[in-house]
Amino acid sequence: MQFEEFEFFSSDAPAAPVAAPREAASPIVRLQYLVDNTPAIIYCTVPSGDFKMTFVSNNAYNVLGYRPEEMVADPNFWFDHIHPDDAPSIFSSLALVFSEGQRAYEYRFRVSDGSYLWMHDTLRLIRDEQGAPLEVIGSLTDITGRKTMEEALQAKGEEQQSLIGKLQEAHDQLLQSEKMASIGQLAAGIAHEINNPVGFVNSNMGSLQGYVTTLFGVIEEYEQTLAAQKGAPELAARMAQIREGADLAFLKEDVNALVRESMDGLKRVRDIVQSLKDFSHVGETEWQIADLHHGIDSTLNIVSNEIKYKATVEKQYGVLPPVKCLASQLNQVFMNLLVNAGHAIKERGTITIRTGCANDWVWIEVGDTGCGIAPENLNRIFEPFFTTKPVGSGTGLGLSLSYGIITKHGGKFEVASEVGKGTRFTIRLPVNPPASLSPAGT
Repeated sequence: MQFEEFEFFSSDAPAAPVAAPREAASPIVRLQYLVDNTPAIIYCTVPSGDFKMTFVSNNAYNVLGYRPEEMVADPNFWFDHIHPDDAPSIFSSLALVFSEGQRAYEYRFRVSDGSYLWMHDTLRLIRDEQGAPLEVIGSLTDITGRKTMEEALQAKGEEQQSLIGKLQEAHDQLLQSEKMASIGQLAAGIAHEINNPVGFVNSNMGSLQGYVTTLFGVIEEYEQTLAAQKGAPELAARMAQIREGADLAFLKEDVNALVRESMDGLKRVRDIVQSLKDFSHVGETEWQIADLHHGIDSTLNIVSNEIKYKATVEKQYGVLPPVKCLASQLNQVFMNLLVNAGHAIKERGTITIRTGCANDWVWIEVGDTGCGIAPENLNRIFEPFFTTKPVGSGTGLGLSLSYGIITKHGGKFEVASEVGKGTRFTIRLPVNPPASLSPAGT
């Protein structure tokens, strides 16, 4: 069938489909019937940049609500009815139909009532015998139902992913809670096992310090008594020789120093055990009024070995009121931020802890002079399992769990970072969290 045979498809054809032809009808009438009743709108355009429509099948009225003659009469009809958000991607690649011969698009098309339908549009370039562009034939199919189903499936999938994420987060928090409970039990056991020997060693050291003082006092008394006895020069010389041989002056000074250092060491052991108990809050399951500065200091004692060789800790504490919270969980957050700050410092740096209060909110800021966080990672640091540390060096759960804890308290978690200069985390907590977060009576 030659192209000229399609000239009878006038834009003046009626909008409604023609009646079904009898079997004796001509092939042209049969073709007219098929085109007018196909689900796809058939159209032709000029093979140039404006793509002006030269023919539109009559079923356009049934699908779009526009009469074919209306669509053909307006040279910009097709362009003007594509959704503004979809048009740029189409226009930028439409010229490829002349090199590729065919293009397909999915976009929203404005129908006569002002709403939009999703259309699948296939354009094909027709060339003459010499290869010159003759016209572009297109086929428009309504795919709104398919798109609606796809969007519903995507929304369902996103909802399921969100639920899976929440379940995973709840599972991770449960594991973390169980781990912290185990640490609490371990702390109680350590306290029981260490406090007893530390107690009697501390008592013995106190007694020893008294004995050493008494012993050196007796020696001084002997020397003073001997010096008062003028008739025993040989004995005095012998005593002086013994004193010099034993280096008694050094022993006196060094023994006192050793005792003081031992007493300080025992105090350090007691402080560490107490800090571990305070950090873990053995058996704590309820909200309580807590001193956040005490929690930070206890946590600093726990992580001291992680950061003391790499960073100097500067504390710039403001005045904080007691805060209603789950203290052990906040201590986990402090520990995470302090350890991360230590890891971010490659050689020697500074970790600064600042606190303050304004309008019934307290804030705790932990800043470091470390390597900083790359901008592309800054929005992902609170994602579960996201980590920039080498494999085996981090789980990627620390900041995610910390974010969950702060959210549970009705608080806010903020981060600012500059690569090569450092990072600053700021926690903001309400002094009295909402009743929906803190159960009544706790």
